[in-house]
Amino acid sequence: MAIQIVKTFFIFLCVLFVMMIFFGIGVVYLNSPPGTKSYNNTFIIKKGESLINISNNLESKGIIRSAIFLRIVSKLLETEKDFRAGYYKMEKGFSTFDVHNLLISGKQTQIRITIPEGWTKTKIARHFEDYGIYRTEEILKAIQSENLMKKYGIRANNLEGYLFPDTYFINESLAAEEIIERMVKNFFINLKEIVPDYESMSRKQIHNNVIMASIIEKEYRISEEAPIISSVFYNRLKTQIGLESCATIEYIITEIYGEPHPETITAEMKAIDSPYNTYMWYGLPPGPVTNPGRIALAASFRPAQTDYWYFCVKNSETGEHYFSRTLEEHNQAKWYYLKGRGLPPKEND
Repeated sequence: MAIQIVKTFFIFLCVLFVMMIFFGIGVVYLNSPPGTKSYNNTFIIKKGESLINISNNLESKGIIRSAIFLRIVSKLLETEKDFRAGYYKMEKGFSTFDVHNLLISGKQTQIRITIPEGWTKTKIARHFEDYGIYRTEEILKAIQSENLMKKYGIRANNLEGYLFPDTYFINESLAAEEIIERMVKNFFINLKEIVPDYESMSRKQIHNNVIMASIIEKEYRISEEAPIISSVFYNRLKTQIGLESCATIEYIITEIYGEPHPETITAEMKAIDSPYNTYMWYGLPPGPVTNPGRIALAASFRPAQTDYWYFCVKNSETGEHYFSRTLEEHNQAKWYYLKGRGLPPKEND
């Protein structure tokens, strides 16, 4: 009887030992890095995201072997609610425990976000949302911050035009209004370099120059032509002739109406009753229609001195324009360059 009990106990120990070996092997395997070839070393946790979603995303991206194993580890360590939103840099040799410890530590990597010249406030806001840190509404609300407009002396309804196009490094801990202020501050730093004496100008004059720069931004493609395009608009502005800029029509369609960017500007669009329509009314629109970069700002504050009143596209591939002094010459240029008819106009002096 005693021998039988000893045998049973021995068998039990053997089975338990084997089970522990297999359990250990399983834990080691599940904890080890997947070693997938499609590995991406940046991982995003969005605000309010559940552990189930986080673990499933980690597994689908090849960062961990098992989502369930990570949830078990978190349950045992009581860290299920400690995962922090943000951007994290994952090293390829990270085990599941390494990933777990990083995501609850909150030690994030800074994210590089580039804002190109000529984007509107809504396009910028959506671009930030694409990175998973801010919602579009958060950025748009920050762009309407009265505190920021008062702080920087901007007399407008929002900060459109002052969101300087550049590359910014941010992390989840940075509030939406903070990143917007960083962009506005960057605008004035660059403006100081472009126009050292801008502070001697009135805020209204500065704002009008920013509006003009926002239009120039969408009209030029060759940097050398930006000051000349600027001169055309200022010549028109002085004599109360409409600027007739397609950029303002695009702004009405995309930013005010919220419709897709039009492939062409039609006569019907040019007849839209809006204070932003520079085909309907002379003078500047009520506010900027894009966020201009250095070239457009420089052209607006320092236009060329010319007697040109018109311009049209001369080469659609390079973006080169033909500038005209008279309507007759302008029409001739349009027929030749846009319609492929008639004789080429005489080259500009």
